[in-house]
Amino acid sequence: MTGNQPTTSTRHTPGTQPMGRTCPFSPPEGYRTLREEDPITPVTFPDGAKGWLVSRYADVRTVLADQRFGANRRRVRPGDAADAPLAPPPPGMFIMMDGPEHTRFRRLLTGQFTVRRMQKLAPAVEQIVAEQLEAMAGAEGPVDLLQAFALPIPSLVICELLGVPYEDREEFQENSSMLLRLEASRDEVMQAHAAMNEYIHRLAVAKRAHPTDDILSGLVQSEQLTDEELAGVGSLLLLAGHETTANMIALGTMCLLGNPEQLAALRSDPALMDGAVEELLRYLTIIQYGLRRVALEDVELDGHRIEAGATVLASLSSGNRDATQFPDSPDALDIHRPYRTHLAFGHGVHQCIGQQLARVEMKAALSALFDRFPTLRLAVPADQVPMRDDMLIYGVHELPVTW
Repeated sequence: MTGNQPTTSTRHTPGTQPMGRTCPFSPPEGYRTLREEDPITPVTFPDGAKGWLVSRYADVRTVLADQRFGANRRRVRPGDAADAPLAPPPPGMFIMMDGPEHTRFRRLLTGQFTVRRMQKLAPAVEQIVAEQLEAMAGAEGPVDLLQAFALPIPSLVICELLGVPYEDREEFQENSSMLLRLEASRDEVMQAHAAMNEYIHRLAVAKRAHPTDDILSGLVQSEQLTDEELAGVGSLLLLAGHETTANMIALGTMCLLGNPEQLAALRSDPALMDGAVEELLRYLTIIQYGLRRVALEDVELDGHRIEAGATVLASLSSGNRDATQFPDSPDALDIHRPYRTHLAFGHGVHQCIGQQLARVEMKAALSALFDRFPTLRLAVPADQVPMRDDMLIYGVHELPVTW
């Protein structure tokens, strides 16, 4: 399986968001039709809400950069009409904030996610990767790469970064998975969110009494955030830094195994790894349903009038397959592809603040994995690998491998 082209053709049903993949590494085929024929289109989303779907690279960037489109989509009451007032985001959840409040949090976090700190963290990341590989090597029979390797690495890294004890990782994995599961009930999501916030709140209190060299201690010492805001920021960073990177490591491994010529080139020239990481980020784009925004006022977008209060979904995965930005077979994985700015980390003022950390983790994990196990291969046929089609963050539920 190359994963470069869908095995079947699926036309997009007008007025709906494309769903259902025909290739595990590519977005639904219907996005190709939209990019070519109707790149800014009114749709009814799977949850029944109505809005607009943007599928072309340039338009996705426009929406994400235009501050007339807000990140806060919470209404005063669930089910309120589009013109109902917006409710304040939960404390610390700055990815849902706009304007001065978002800037306040973003500035504080940017001061913590410094290049110096990421460089200082790199040896620790490499040590964590080496320890997980050593544990894998001692296992008998096929191993689930997700559980044995991909999930522990970002858990350990983010816990070290925030000063969270590693023994608490199972609690965070359980709660973060619930927060991202599409079919989770409102009560389940609220319980998981409350549990995560409660723990970070206790940790923040402890950091105030005994600060160490970690991000949470730095935020506490800034004295610019309340305990509730610290809890929200901490849980958000744990959630964002755990699920996304773990699934990129696992899905990236599966993708390289499914593209043996690309993997062979990477093995013969390790200097290609930086470019391979960027290409995997572009090609896989695991934020599979895109980023939602709400129009804060009437906006004219390439001849379309988006009314105030309307939801706009910017498809990152579709934008990253746009041939106008990525010429020469954008639906193919090509680790030699000259770098061009992709949308895997979003764009604009809400672009992922931890993207450099994610790159450090992916490079360390993939380099060491294929070096330690040169005969690594899937232990089941590729079409039997259970995919995370039901999750906001795409990836695999498990990845059986052997060597």
